[in-house]
Amino acid sequence: MKYQIDDIDKKILSHLVKNARVPFLEIARECGISGAAIHQRVRKMEENGIIEGSRFIVKPAALGYGVCAFIGVILDHAHTYKTVVKEIENIPEVVECHFVTGNYTFLIKLRCTDHQHLMDILINTMQNIPGIAKTETIIALDQLIDKPIDLSANDEH
Repeated sequence: MKYQIDDIDKKILSHLVKNARVPFLEIARECGISGAAIHQRVRKMEENGIIEGSRFIVKPAALGYGVCAFIGVILDHAHTYKTVVKEIENIPEVVECHFVTGNYTFLIKLRCTDHQHLMDILINTMQNIPGIAKTETIIALDQLIDKPIDLSANDEH
């Protein structure tokens, strides 16, 4: 049976998404339940795959990775996608890879230090992966929206 989150779980998740380091007792006060109940609910959500750990958010530009690019990858043959994605995973600059519908097989997000670094990755790494027929690159000029999922939006649907 699939775990169904309720309004209290949504409140808990809302607090954790804003600040994963917020003390459970603070969340408990906001929700009007005990700290132990918060622990149990969080553990239950972890066990059911709703929560997957917590992590710090590192701003890539602050570390010198100021170029964000999206690469649409087209394969020679669709059945090679598993071996190709293993090669893509080994590229340190790749931060996301999605298997997508549409014109591409994969949509990849990567971070580079500058345009020369991006060009090097494209020419000397991506294009040398067996099975990749073609790539198309989109360079992000600015990130205008960066927010967690709005759990209250589900209430309207």
